[in-house]
Amino acid sequence: MKAAFCEKFGSHTDLVVREIEPPGPPEPGQVQVDIKVRGIQFSDLVRIGGNYQDKTVPPFIVGGDGAGVVVKVGEGVTSLKPGDRVLTSTGCVEQVNLKADRLTLLPPNADLDAASAFRNGYATGYHGLNLARLQPGETLLVHGAAGGMGLAAVDLGKLFGARVIATASSDEKLEVVKACGADHTINYTNGFRDQVKELTGGKGADVIYDPVGGDVFDESMRCIAPFGRILVVGFTSGRPALAKTNHLLVKDAQVIGYTMGGLMRHDPQKERANFRTLLDWLAHGRIKPHISHRKSMDEIVEAYQLLVDRLVIGKVMIV
Repeated sequence: MKAAFCEKFGSHTDLVVREIEPPGPPEPGQVQVDIKVRGIQFSDLVRIGGNYQDKTVPPFIVGGDGAGVVVKVGEGVTSLKPGDRVLTSTGCVEQVNLKADRLTLLPPNADLDAASAFRNGYATGYHGLNLARLQPGETLLVHGAAGGMGLAAVDLGKLFGARVIATASSDEKLEVVKACGADHTINYTNGFRDQVKELTGGKGADVIYDPVGGDVFDESMRCIAPFGRILVVGFTSGRPALAKTNHLLVKDAQVIGYTMGGLMRHDPQKERANFRTLLDWLAHGRIKPHISHRKSMDEIVEAYQLLVDRLVIGKVMIV
């Protein structure tokens, strides 16, 4: 079977797809899963480059979320059975044995592709918007809104009852973002501060969802509402910003940094409760992940190049 490996820190162009031995029969407490579809994301590129906070030592299988079908169960497993559709977090591999408690059973009416595309972005967005205490009627400004993280935040922001302003780098991307529910869109190649102020009657955005960092964060501080909250989600610009405490003081504003890894380590019960809510929303069509590209395992380098070239709107999936 095939798996996609990072064998040394460096570029996504160094990734290698190799044939490896399939797993043997599952051990007691384990389940064997055929992975049907896999998700990749921008944070993988940071990990491949050796710059992620918790460094995984090569060789390792790249990718994150996935979904598949249970083919065998080990002794003592009663929660799952062959034929069940499940979510995994094993990366770009075709088959794997996992402990049963590491798998999430999908609701019968949940689409397999959509399920595999939603976990990382929507879980991050839901946790962040709750931390920011986003209220119905408030204005949510989402940067990088065409990416997997940003588009999920747009979708969730509308469910929270917010008015959503979304920014992206091209009019083509913004057309998709608008179709996915954003109330207003801004092409931020020429800045966004003045347009946000105009759209909010001079007040500014109550909550700002920022996976970009750098200059975008700096400009966000100039269009945040009094008592506003900025969520630090990542640094796709390549530069972490420095929050000036005098600006926060004058604006009565807050900067909130967070990670899903931290939530899973320190409050796993909350993480599971959040995810149950999201699964229910997915099953009932209340959230709608957007997939712009599908690539094969052998096209893994091309798939990551789409992320590098910022051509992905929503998610790129490996099928």
